[in-house]
Amino acid sequence: MMMLAPPARPRVPGAPVKNAMTIDVEDYFQVSAFAPHIERASWPARECRVEANIARILAILAEGRVHATFFTLGWIAERYPDMVRSIVAGGHELASHGYGHLRASDQSRAEFAEDIGTSKKILEDIGGVAVQGYRAPSFSIGHGNLWALEALQEAGYRYSSSIYPIAHDHYGMPDAPRFAFYPHGPDGLLEIPITTVQVMARKLPAGGGGYFRLLPYALSRWMMRRVNQVDQESAIFYFHPWEIDPGQPRPEGTSAKARFRHYVNLDKMEGRIRRLTRDFEWDRMDQLFLPPR
Repeated sequence: MMMLAPPARPRVPGAPVKNAMTIDVEDYFQVSAFAPHIERASWPARECRVEANIARILAILAEGRVHATFFTLGWIAERYPDMVRSIVAGGHELASHGYGHLRASDQSRAEFAEDIGTSKKILEDIGGVAVQGYRAPSFSIGHGNLWALEALQEAGYRYSSSIYPIAHDHYGMPDAPRFAFYPHGPDGLLEIPITTVQVMARKLPAGGGGYFRLLPYALSRWMMRRVNQVDQESAIFYFHPWEIDPGQPRPEGTSAKARFRHYVNLDKMEGRIRRLTRDFEWDRMDQLFLPPR
């Protein structure tokens, strides 16, 4: 596996580094931690809250004049096509999160190819724009299935944001590069890892999700600023629509660990996202990383 960095992108001297704001569009009952407790067959009958939450997120971004990338499940897009169109109408990038939130590491190559091809077509048909980016559910691309990056390129994707270079019990590829790289050469797919900060010999998670809700806001802001100022790189930040929704239903039978990870500080998340829009400069993934065609 080659590890070639993309060419440095020119920046205006003295201008702040822009970061990528990304949203993984899925509903609360689709998260991987709840998979052992919530049957997929029950999804259509459950209360969906993603449409209202995306409307709130779009309002927050519009208020902050932020354009973002929305990695969207095909399953969600089929049910809420007007929501998908509102994302595109807001000037945001529409990207794929797969069809039904199956981990890439749980699929064969043929199954994965079907999943990413189906979701790409659904999103493009509804959104009316080319879908160039993909993010694997639960960052489930690593050493055991790097063939997935080849499959993405074969399916017509230009970049992936599916590797988290940390050690974690559910995902992670700790020895992966911290910043954007071409796994198979400069004519191939670009992989854009979730942001970490280097502290001595350790990579610490600095890209959002549960860590952002758990840690003090000031610490998360320091880590992203360090990436911008010391590394001179763009940070990749992500969150989910359900993370701004403290009133969401709470499925029964989930473990204490899963409940803590999922629900900690949900009531603080919207305020923190608003602070991020003021404290940093933001843009879409494609605008920050892809050369124009």
